[in-house]
Amino acid sequence: MATKSLTSLAIIAAAAGLAYAPLPGVNQSITIVSGSELQEPLRLLETRFEQQNPSIQINLEFQGSQDIVNKYIDDNNDFEPTVLIPANGQLLDELSQRWQAQYGDEPFYETPQPIAKTILVAVSWPARAQALFPNGEFQWQRIEDAMTGGNWDKIGGNAVWGSFDFVTTDPTRSNSGQLTMSLWSQAEANSNNLNTSDFGKDNVQTLFGLVKRSVYQPPRSTDILLQEFITRGPNDADIATVYESIALHRWEQSSATQGKPYQVLYLNPTIETVSTAAIVRRDISGGKAKAAREFINFLTAPEQQAVFVQHGFRPTNAQVDLTSVPNSPWSKNIPGAMTDPSGQVSSPPDRAIVEEVVRQWQRAN
Repeated sequence: MATKSLTSLAIIAAAAGLAYAPLPGVNQSITIVSGSELQEPLRLLETRFEQQNPSIQINLEFQGSQDIVNKYIDDNNDFEPTVLIPANGQLLDELSQRWQAQYGDEPFYETPQPIAKTILVAVSWPARAQALFPNGEFQWQRIEDAMTGGNWDKIGGNAVWGSFDFVTTDPTRSNSGQLTMSLWSQAEANSNNLNTSDFGKDNVQTLFGLVKRSVYQPPRSTDILLQEFITRGPNDADIATVYESIALHRWEQSSATQGKPYQVLYLNPTIETVSTAAIVRRDISGGKAKAAREFINFLTAPEQQAVFVQHGFRPTNAQVDLTSVPNSPWSKNIPGAMTDPSGQVSSPPDRAIVEEVVRQWQRAN
């Protein structure tokens, strides 16, 4: 009897394993939905992974990070996501809370995993940066003064530069726009720790109106923003807030396009944002989940973390040394780039702050 019981248990365990694992020879196709900031390294790593794992096909889709959350919750994609990788892990917390409130169960197979990290910085053309920040330190108030004045000659710049043009992404669709407006609101409120009550202050509400009127058709994602910034050049785009990763990776492109590249400006305080991967449950089989886990484990291995570093990201794997990776952008003498910025680095704002940023932006006119 005991032998039969053990045999039954073994059969049950084996059946469970087969239900979860893909059968030999069965191909799995998984769809990765990522923020656009990871587009180039993921395309490279997709090829490498499929060469090493011929039974798994990777399909890549790219969206603004807030769009990733909204489209998944609303089931508003024309494909079936397997893995979501927004630029900010807190956005997955938001998704989880909204999902559980709506459906009552867990949206993910397991705890989301950090993939790569970066911080919010600004980029500007050198002459503009010198005129805007004579002491070499980034200041939100100087940008606000320039926006209010409208033209460079109002803040000591060259009159032939014309209008002052600041660029950021749409906070209703993009993580970097949300981080920009939360940091700016904190500075405007003269607060060391931004809270929702600060958004009720007249000067903070006035700030949202000023920025929204000044930033014409803000892009939906950060990489799109920087490519447009480079193409437009200093006559139509003077300074922008972007991720350090993209700023470093596209620096050489700015040199080729405009003749003289932009420089990187570090914010103090700034915010660290961690691209984080979650395997979703809706309509995803155990076999697909296992294939997705293999891809995520692949991304966090040292060899792939080095690829992220080469694209300007900071590694999440402690085994990878930022300064020793071959062809690292930190070894290219990019103006302003620092391996260890001296300013304060904060965690991303919580959900309540982000919701207030989005609400203020939508209400501003």
